[in-house]
Amino acid sequence: MDGGFARSSKSVMETEMLENATTRVVDVAVVDGAKVASPAEPTTAALSLRDVAVSFNGRTAVRGATFDIARHRVTSLIGPSGSGKTTLLRALNRLHDRTPSAKVTGEILLDGHDVYRGDITLTELRSRVGMVFQRPNPFPTMSIRDNVVAGLRFSGVRKKSVLDEALEGSLRAAALWDEVDNRLKNSAASLSGGQQQRLCIARALAMNPEVLLMDEPTSALDPIATQRIEELMSSLKQRVTVVIVTHNMQQAARISDDCAFLLMGEDRAGELVEFSSTEKIFNDPADARTLDYISGRFG
Repeated sequence: MDGGFARSSKSVMETEMLENATTRVVDVAVVDGAKVASPAEPTTAALSLRDVAVSFNGRTAVRGATFDIARHRVTSLIGPSGSGKTTLLRALNRLHDRTPSAKVTGEILLDGHDVYRGDITLTELRSRVGMVFQRPNPFPTMSIRDNVVAGLRFSGVRKKSVLDEALEGSLRAAALWDEVDNRLKNSAASLSGGQQQRLCIARALAMNPEVLLMDEPTSALDPIATQRIEELMSSLKQRVTVVIVTHNMQQAARISDDCAFLLMGEDRAGELVEFSSTEKIFNDPADARTLDYISGRFG
């Protein structure tokens, strides 16, 4: 996770957790110095970023982010540590709101509505754009069942049949139902690390989001658990749009359809260098810096 800018207390993080509880590219345009692939045909983006920048205490953390996140695709944010990937990801559903020194400029559009200046409430945004954090973070004092439906209950849903339907559907979507269906009353802390992360994914899916943000979701997991999460993401995009931060180039190449490469500038601010299909980024990047990074020459 990019460090140094936004620090949250445990209580604030738990509140955030609860609140969160199809393009072919051919041409490349230059937008503020970054190479941004243009869609071959008009498409409706799940999210659109227009010159997005985030700063803390007047110091720019990331800037110049302009690209569309296509529906029902996996978009990866890649780049060295400190390039602003997590900072940008957290801006997509206003997780910087609790940091007084944070300032987000530009536009982040959800179905054409600016999430910062439009008529979308924060509660609505967090239900439509879910978040899965770097480390598994189930509510340790809650059962498996209560973890999954926590967001729905927070939103006022009380009908048992609705909660039960969301519970099973979300756990099945997260490929966890068959492993926990006979112990739903057990503590979430009894699950393995990989199971806990899938539980957190199920908790986010229970809110039926349009977009699922994932901040290095496999960085704390073993290879077998990582493989399960990667396989899950490939199926999840049929249901939601996925945006993932990853430091693992092989993972980005395996699971993502589109890719945004960010790099720290001379003033130590992260900036978008290039955005295109993952195939193009890894096989024919438009910027020499992208080629150097994915080839392992730095980073």
